[in-house]
Amino acid sequence: MNDPLGKWLADWRIRTVLPHVRGRLLDVGCGANRLVRQYGNGVGVDVFNWGDVDVVVDDTAKLPFDDGTFDSATIIAALNHIPNRLDVLREIRRVLRPGGRLILTMIPPRISTVWHVLRRPWDDDQKERGMKEGEVYGLSRRQVEALLREAGFEVHLSRTFMLGINRLTVATLPAASTARASASVPV
Repeated sequence: MNDPLGKWLADWRIRTVLPHVRGRLLDVGCGANRLVRQYGNGVGVDVFNWGDVDVVVDDTAKLPFDDGTFDSATIIAALNHIPNRLDVLREIRRVLRPGGRLILTMIPPRISTVWHVLRRPWDDDQKERGMKEGEVYGLSRRQVEALLREAGFEVHLSRTFMLGINRLTVATLPAASTARASASVPV
């Protein structure tokens, strides 16, 4: 989103997420990589080269990092654009250190559908890359939290922001079960 409204909304999401980031950051679906550049200690990964991506991969469920490399991971307004969401969340769990945290923002499906229709002329996702099979217009709170639980995370914070339109979710890895959980996930 390179138009003024898109940049303003992206900045709002970044301001909401930054207070929850700790240590070395992995931003999955980083887009223009603004979060990592602003935070200053991390790596932005995406499947599409938006121009300032640190690492472009074919599949974010197969990250080129060792186990326990990061303290925090983020998926900002992008989980719905990841067709293999559960696999990606499990891979993020693998590359997080024990006690690591995952910070997400997500818009609900109905609002997202309307939003994408209204924003189509300015939305790089739709103009440059398009929606791929398995992508959806937003995810509900229930869907996000179920995916996180299934991937082995514990949700610690879930609240709306952006006038109630967007949702921030912060989840952590249980410190005691991290090694056990990582060992059981095929990579």
